[in-house]
Amino acid sequence: MDLGLTGRKAIVCASSRGLGRGCAEALAEAGCDLVINGLDRLRLDTTASEIRARYGVNVATVVANVSTREGQDALLAACPEPDILVNNNGGPPRRDYRELDRDAMIDGVIQNMISPIEMIQRVADGMAERGFGRIINITSITVRMPLEGLDLSSGARAGLTAFLAGVCRTYAGRNVTINNLLPGKMDTDRLRGGLERTAGMTGQSVDAIGKAQQAEIPAGRFGTAEEFGKICAFYCSSAAGYVTGQNVLVDGGLYPAAF
Repeated sequence: MDLGLTGRKAIVCASSRGLGRGCAEALAEAGCDLVINGLDRLRLDTTASEIRARYGVNVATVVANVSTREGQDALLAACPEPDILVNNNGGPPRRDYRELDRDAMIDGVIQNMISPIEMIQRVADGMAERGFGRIINITSITVRMPLEGLDLSSGARAGLTAFLAGVCRTYAGRNVTINNLLPGKMDTDRLRGGLERTAGMTGQSVDAIGKAQQAEIPAGRFGTAEEFGKICAFYCSSAAGYVTGQNVLVDGGLYPAAF
């Protein structure tokens, strides 16, 4: 399927690995030129080289923290007029809510609510003027299904979702869409870290805990960054211009609801 994205320009935040990289690769496969971002220069440069070699698109790298104004400035200096923005960022570590002090809560809200809103503020009007824009926010299944210890991440991402529910509708008539992808249990470093943490607390093996968690998922497995990226690319495509303000679960059926 031709996604109608050849020659489009995309900023993909936190994209040197994991779900961000999956999105970057899928957009590159669709013909987009990229600005990718991370904190580890070596990993970021390696990712960029591999994407260039595989897909033949332009890939610029920005080593920066997207939660800072300086990081956002650097991303937009590398791509002043993006057609696509994929907001992604690391979340606060798993922690009992009683252990969260004010500074930790502020940092979590900056990471997972304020920073993506700031990026949207800076690109959405330009997209509207040019008549095309696709904004994807990678949030989490925890927006709908709370998970123990991820309360801060869940709350900040839910705040982002509610904030943008009205904003997205002000741009729909100018071919700019804003949608959220809600990953469930995906085979990423973050998930593996959680498995290792549980293993350390329970004395079980990481493999046994992983198999038990997969058994709870109707699909019977964890998701992959590659398939997540392809879903992202579709919602960025010219075919998805009539879809906005949606929260798309990518969870193998884990969230048990009809609506």
